Amino acid sequence: MPRKHPLDKLRNIGIIAHIDAGKTTFSERLLFYTGVSHKIGEVHEGEAVMDWMVQERERGITITSAATTMYWKDYQINLIDTPGHIDFTAEVQRSLRVLDGAVVVFDGVAGVEPQSETVWRQADKYSVPRMCFVNKLDRMGASFDKSFDSILKKLTPNAVAIEIPMGVEEKMSGVIDLLKMKALYFEGEKGTTVVEKEIPEEFKAEAEKWHKIAVEKIAGDDDILTEKFLEGKEISLEELKAALRRAVLAYRLVPVLCGTALKNKGVQPVLDAVVDYLPSPLDLPAQKGTDPKTAAVIERKADDNEPFAALVFKIAADPYVGTLTYFRIYSGVLKKGSYVLNANTGEQERIARILRMHADSRQELDELYAGEIGATVGLKATNTGHTLCEKTAPVILEKIVFPEPVIGIRVEPKTKADQEKLIMSIRKLTEEDPTFRIKEDLETGDTVISGMGELHLDIIADRLRREFHVDANYGRPQVAYKETILAEANGEEKYVRQSGGKGQYGHVLLKIKPKERGAGFEFIDEIKGGAIPKEFIAPVEKGVKEAMDKGIVAGYPMVDVEVTLYDGSYHDVDSSEFAFKIAGSMAFQKAAKAAKPIILEPVMKTEVITPPDFFGQVISDLSSRRGKIEETSERVGMKVIDVMVPLSEMFGYATGLRSLTEGRASFTMEFDHYEQVPANVAQEIIDGKRQ
Repeated sequence: MPRKHPLDKLRNIGIIAHIDAGKTTFSERLLFYTGVSHKIGEVHEGEAVMDWMVQERERGITITSAATTMYWKDYQINLIDTPGHIDFTAEVQRSLRVLDGAVVVFDGVAGVEPQSETVWRQADKYSVPRMCFVNKLDRMGASFDKSFDSILKKLTPNAVAIEIPMGVEEKMSGVIDLLKMKALYFEGEKGTTVVEKEIPEEFKAEAEKWHKIAVEKIAGDDDILTEKFLEGKEISLEELKAALRRAVLAYRLVPVLCGTALKNKGVQPVLDAVVDYLPSPLDLPAQKGTDPKTAAVIERKADDNEPFAALVFKIAADPYVGTLTYFRIYSGVLKKGSYVLNANTGEQERIARILRMHADSRQELDELYAGEIGATVGLKATNTGHTLCEKTAPVILEKIVFPEPVIGIRVEPKTKADQEKLIMSIRKLTEEDPTFRIKEDLETGDTVISGMGELHLDIIADRLRREFHVDANYGRPQVAYKETILAEANGEEKYVRQSGGKGQYGHVLLKIKPKERGAGFEFIDEIKGGAIPKEFIAPVEKGVKEAMDKGIVAGYPMVDVEVTLYDGSYHDVDSSEFAFKIAGSMAFQKAAKAAKPIILEPVMKTEVITPPDFFGQVISDLSSRRGKIEETSERVGMKVIDVMVPLSEMFGYATGLRSLTEGRASFTMEFDHYEQVPANVAQEIIDGKRQ
């Protein structure tokens, strides 16, 4: 079956935004106008197509990224709607890794919010070309000028407005296309008919002003157009659009559009802009990967004739078909019934079915081509971040790196039957979600599950109960503290045991030193002259890792340490892997105790929005929680406080803030970095007086 849409007519885009910017409402309009759905599902009514999980419909938020395919003016658009809540940041990260372009949605009242900044930086990390849509301009207090200004100041000075609204708040009647210099009205039921008219007299001066800025910015990115602009010559619409496309693809300009998705105004021009300015797979550089055997760099171009290579970006448990594996094909063609190689594990997998997803419904296909996003069922040993490829041309594509969990809770199954179900269910959920972890506490025998925040763990507990029918008791949330060292130190350990017959002998000398925050663990082998045989080096590293997992100060995992094994000795008969593992572990513990070990705690970037009357109380409450105020500003009659607060101080903050402000303030928080715990707090953690 030949490809329906050539590669240059394909767009893989994501919708990313802060929670409550109207992202899912906007996605629902896209589906309606492209004919994928025949009625508009509203989030507030629990009817949104893209929010298909029970938990999403109940809470009115997006939890998991949903994929769908739509068609607009001869173009195929694969769309991923991602969550806005920071607890589900992994969903955004994995989606950005496989997308070619993104539409960033902003709330027209709030402008740039903390999570908007986070997703923007994530998109920067993967060099994703993007455009902006300022939504909710029909709301009270909405301002396109202020929102656009916040994009320029907080995100990028390269934003260029190509639309402005006609009228403000409830008087917003349509938008002005600044490149065509036409007024666009959205008529008929649900705004399906886009009507182009002359710009009304009262908006002409404003439109002229914005038009000049847009033309100057677009022309300034292109040498030929700059010359034309300076000479005062007319620049045609086609020239402007072509120059803007080139600038967007190179991430030198970011077009900004506007409207109100809920009132059906301004959505269709976004579809036109996706087609006009965002990249097709052909516009992007070839994917770089490595040869699994030689680690040589290999490139894969977006071409059906290249060897097959795809990246798995999501695993999801589906109640009807089992485990769904989502992938993005970067090169070649995937056929139903074929065998592919998992380059990360070296195992072969059979592709029994190929599915094109529409949120939670599926369309069966016989084959899928380069540049496409699809799913398959029944893969046995494939996880998020793995590469599927042709057996004769193995390649490992760049993996997706996920953040570490910052909060944990103890789980205790209610019955023996629940015990077995719990372990099976949690294993499935950890496959699905790389930021969800499980750990057995060896001392107490408890099971501890960890995630990105209280909401994340709340949803996990809810899913365990509803989907997997597991009854369990949950402990109080606990902070995922970590340990590290501040100084360098050496450690030596000789592990010798003699017990009639073969003994045990392992002798290790190592030095440790701190690494930068977030740099992780590094083991360096500097053994010379065979002081320790090669086969005993790996057991030493294993022993060091086990000691790091147990921690030195208060039993929390140790991070950001460089360990160098530089000397030791062995016995021809008595040395064993076990002896060297123990020696490595004990030598590390000895060195770490001498290297000024400290405890680290997660610090959250928090934004509190409060009426001015309560500003003083909120500030003093944050200070009592060890908060460091970064900035305070005003937003539509409210005070906005940007503050860094340790996570351990934020449990129950929602209730505390409500009672302080008569329920009128709100807050959002996201993990920012790990920081050293003050001495008095560290002592409380060591004594077990703190969660």
